[in-house]
Amino acid sequence: MDHSNGGATLAGEDSCRVGAKNIVYRAYTMFLSTFSGEDSYNGLRRLFVCVLFSRAEENMEEAVALHYMSVNYYYLLHLYGYQVQSNMNKRRRSRWWMTTIHRNRTITGMERLLSELTAESGIEFPGFLRMSTSDFEILLQKLAPLITKKDTKFRKAIPAKVRLAITLRYLATGDDFRSLHYLFKISHQLISKIVHEVCASILIVLKDEVMIPSNEEEWLQKETEFHDIFPHCIGSIDGKHVQILSPIHSGTEFYNYKHTFSIVLMALVDKKYRFLYADVGCQGRISDGGVFRNTALFERLERNALKIPAPSVLPGTDFIMPFVFVADNAFPLQTHIMKPYPGDHPEGSIKRKFNTQLSKARIVVENVFGIMSAVFRVLRKPIALQPDRASNVVMSCILLHNFLRNSSSSNNIYIPPGFADTITNGQVVPGTWRNEQQEETALRPFPAVARRSDLLPTQIRDQFAQYFFSQ
Repeated sequence: MDHSNGGATLAGEDSCRVGAKNIVYRAYTMFLSTFSGEDSYNGLRRLFVCVLFSRAEENMEEAVALHYMSVNYYYLLHLYGYQVQSNMNKRRRSRWWMTTIHRNRTITGMERLLSELTAESGIEFPGFLRMSTSDFEILLQKLAPLITKKDTKFRKAIPAKVRLAITLRYLATGDDFRSLHYLFKISHQLISKIVHEVCASILIVLKDEVMIPSNEEEWLQKETEFHDIFPHCIGSIDGKHVQILSPIHSGTEFYNYKHTFSIVLMALVDKKYRFLYADVGCQGRISDGGVFRNTALFERLERNALKIPAPSVLPGTDFIMPFVFVADNAFPLQTHIMKPYPGDHPEGSIKRKFNTQLSKARIVVENVFGIMSAVFRVLRKPIALQPDRASNVVMSCILLHNFLRNSSSSNNIYIPPGFADTITNGQVVPGTWRNEQQEETALRPFPAVARRSDLLPTQIRDQFAQYFFSQ
C-alpha cells in the first residue's frame, strides 16, 4: 500500500500549526510592545493604526490576530471601567461618628443637671455626689488645672465640672460605665478614661488628707481620743481584701483564700474615723502576715521611726506600758500591737474583760470601712477594673473620706448623727450604716491566724488585762 500521500498530508498539517503559532507569537509580541510605556487607550488606538495600515499590507494573518486581541482587550478594558464607575456612582450611606444620644449633647445640657441639683434645697446635690456644693467647688478648684481639656475643631471639650461629677457619681453608686453614659450622654469608653484621669488627679491634690503623726505630741493627741476606752491606744489597724474581677493574664497572682480575686487594703485610723495611713494594691494571694510586713508602716515600726512616745505609767497604777495599736487576730502580737486573747472566755473573766475593751477601741476601724462602703458604693461589689486602676479608685475613696470628714459643711452629710456606732454606758450601740450593709461586699476581712507570740508582748497584754479588770 502506498502511504506517500498520507505522509504529505500530515507534514502539511504540522507546518500549518507551526505557521499559526508563529503568527500568534509575533502578534502577541507586537501587542505587548505597543502598550509599553503608554496608557491603555492611547496604546489601543496606536494598535488599531498598526493593524489597518502597516501590518495588513505585510501579513494579513498577523493583522487578523492583532485585531482579535485588540477587540478582546478593548472589551475587557471597557467592562472594568464601567464597573469602577458604577462603584463610584453608588452613594455611600451617610454614617454619623456619634450616636444620636451623644450628638445632641451640648455644654449647657451637660451642666444643666448640676444646676438643677444645686437649685434644689436640702439633700438633692449631696445625695447625688455625696458632698455639699461648697465642697464640690473647692474640690473642683483643686482638680481643674489637671483635668481641664482643650476644645478641638471637631467638638467642644467636656468641662472639668462634668468630669468631676461623672467620677463622683461612679464612686457613689458603683454603676458600670454603660449605665452612666445614658445619664451624662457620654460614651462609656470616654467615661472610663475620665474616671481614671480624675482618680489619678485626686491622688495628687488630696494626698495630704491622709497623714500619719510626725511627732510625739501628735501621737499623744491621738491617745487622748482613745483614753476613756483604752489608755495608751494611739490607733486601730485593720486590713481588707478588696474584691476585683479576674485580671487579664494574672494567673493566681490576685487569687485569695476566699477563692476570689482581690487587692489588699491596709489601714490605720484614729478615734475620729479618719485614716492616718493607708496602703492599697498588694496582691490578694499574699498571706495576711506578709501583707502587713510589706507595708511602710510595719517597716517604720520595726525601725522605731514612727516617733511614738516612750512608755509611761498607766493612770492609777505603777505599770510602765508602751503606746500601742489595737488589731484583731489576723495580726501578730507585738510590743506596739495588741490583739484579743484567742478563744471564748467566761463572762467576768480577766481575758473577757480585756477583749471587750480592745473591741470597743478596735470597732473604730470597722466603722470607717463600713461608712466608706455605705457612702461610696463602688466598694459594695467587685470592681470591674484592672488592679492598678482599682487601686486608684479605692485610694480615691479613702482620700475623699478624710476630705469630707474634715469638712465643716459635709461632715454631717457624710456621717450624720447615729450613722456610726456609739458607746453608751459601756455598751456598743450599732450605727445605722450596719442596716445598709450587705452580707457580701467587695471588702472582705482578713482571716484569724494562730501565732505563738513573744514573751514580752504577752506580758504587756496581761498587764493591760489586769489593769482593765481592776477598774
